[in-house]
Amino acid sequence: MEGNRIRAGIAGVIAASVALGVGELLAGLFDAVPSPLASVGGVVVDSTPSFVEDLAIAVFGTADKATLAIGTSVVALLVGWQTGIQAARRIWVGPLVFGLFGLLGMVAGRNEPFVEPIPLVVATAMASVSGWLALRLLLESGDQIEEPTDGLSGDASRRRFIRLAIGTSAAAAVGGATGRVLLTRVRDLPEVEIAAPVSVAAAVAGDNSFAIEGISPIVVPNNEFYRIDTALLVPSIDETDWVLRIHGLVDSEVVLSYQDLLAMEIVEDYVTIACVSNEVGGDLIGNALWSGVRLTDVLDLAGLQPEASQLVGRSIDGFTAGFPPDLAYDGRSPLIALGMNGDPLPRRHGFPARLIVPGLYGYVSATKWLTEIELTTWDGFDGYWIPRGWAKEAPIKTQSRIDVPTTRQVLNPGPNVIAGVAWAPLRGIERVEVQVGDGQWQAAEISAPLSDRAWVQWKAEVDLESGRHQVRVRATDGTGQTQTADRVSPRPDGATGHHQVRLQVG
Repeated sequence: MEGNRIRAGIAGVIAASVALGVGELLAGLFDAVPSPLASVGGVVVDSTPSFVEDLAIAVFGTADKATLAIGTSVVALLVGWQTGIQAARRIWVGPLVFGLFGLLGMVAGRNEPFVEPIPLVVATAMASVSGWLALRLLLESGDQIEEPTDGLSGDASRRRFIRLAIGTSAAAAVGGATGRVLLTRVRDLPEVEIAAPVSVAAAVAGDNSFAIEGISPIVVPNNEFYRIDTALLVPSIDETDWVLRIHGLVDSEVVLSYQDLLAMEIVEDYVTIACVSNEVGGDLIGNALWSGVRLTDVLDLAGLQPEASQLVGRSIDGFTAGFPPDLAYDGRSPLIALGMNGDPLPRRHGFPARLIVPGLYGYVSATKWLTEIELTTWDGFDGYWIPRGWAKEAPIKTQSRIDVPTTRQVLNPGPNVIAGVAWAPLRGIERVEVQVGDGQWQAAEISAPLSDRAWVQWKAEVDLESGRHQVRVRATDGTGQTQTADRVSPRPDGATGHHQVRLQVG
């Protein structure tokens, strides 16, 4: 009896795998079909309590999306296990559960980017029916193990069940893996030529960075730049069909194509952007050379009405972020970015266009895959993260980080170099200091800033005796404000505290 139950559970797991595999394969083959894992995962994210999302980012960092996909798959397989057990006793359970699976897929996928209704219905129906047929086939094969009806011995029938299970599992795995590869591949960018900027940022010179192994590069390469967003799959947008709509509390609605933006004046600047979820000493921050169109140039085309007190950026994946439009005109020079580090904006970082607003955390400003800019009132709309408990106003705080050495290194007694980065976008960094144990704060050398919007590198040589030492760092920004030692978690408007590392010497 227990053997029958286990076989039925295995049949359910395999059937669920078939349904997921077919769904992922169809999504990978056709842009109009959503990924079941991505669409259901999106529903999970939207309904997850804020503290769980915070924990996921803190624990998994940039791997949070892969973790969510794995978790969703595990839940589906557990449901499949129970479905197989129940369907072995009640024949109607299989079609009911897989029918509900299809309905959930349709509901979850209806608002995914590029999805069309008919392909959505057809694909989810095919996935559901495939899963149900696989379950029925495996259960009927398993039934013959105890009571063979076609002349096969129990052992022969058991071998047939095993062969069917292995073959069906392999087909599901191949189909699902192929679908995931097709879905997660980042397609090559089209041939795009961004005009030479009318305002050119200075090239990185020798005094802008230190040649220290392990220190964060002063300009982070595109493929190393952190990525935190709500898109479970990187949107693959055709720039020939893409438009940016500026509407709401404006004098006249404006719709711009990609070519329209490319034809406008291009400017560039080094800007450090950061995720508000970044813990003290975390790596959810980076500095890049961004190029694009001045946000104010686009807003001036539409003309802001006096009551417009919030600018909302909307992404194709449904993400929204808002900030006061006055900040666009206060000298920080925000961009509708089209390029990153001399190349067209990578897909994973927002191609064809995104917002870059110096001095603000990304969750209130840095909308990727930008499709709309809406002007509204401050109380008239809350961006994606605001109802989840994050502050509506979020200037980036003055912070510093130790990159070298790490806690894993064993140092020799005597002079040792401590180095890292510090940032205070718009305010700049006036000085950086390090402290060993309870000793005096020692001034560090700072690299020449690329701009007051970009981070700087710092280094200090300290004399360390044998033993264990606690080393900490603090920065003072251009206004004379020294970062606080009070340790505060990122919620609701960014972490504070001194980054520190424990070092072993000798």
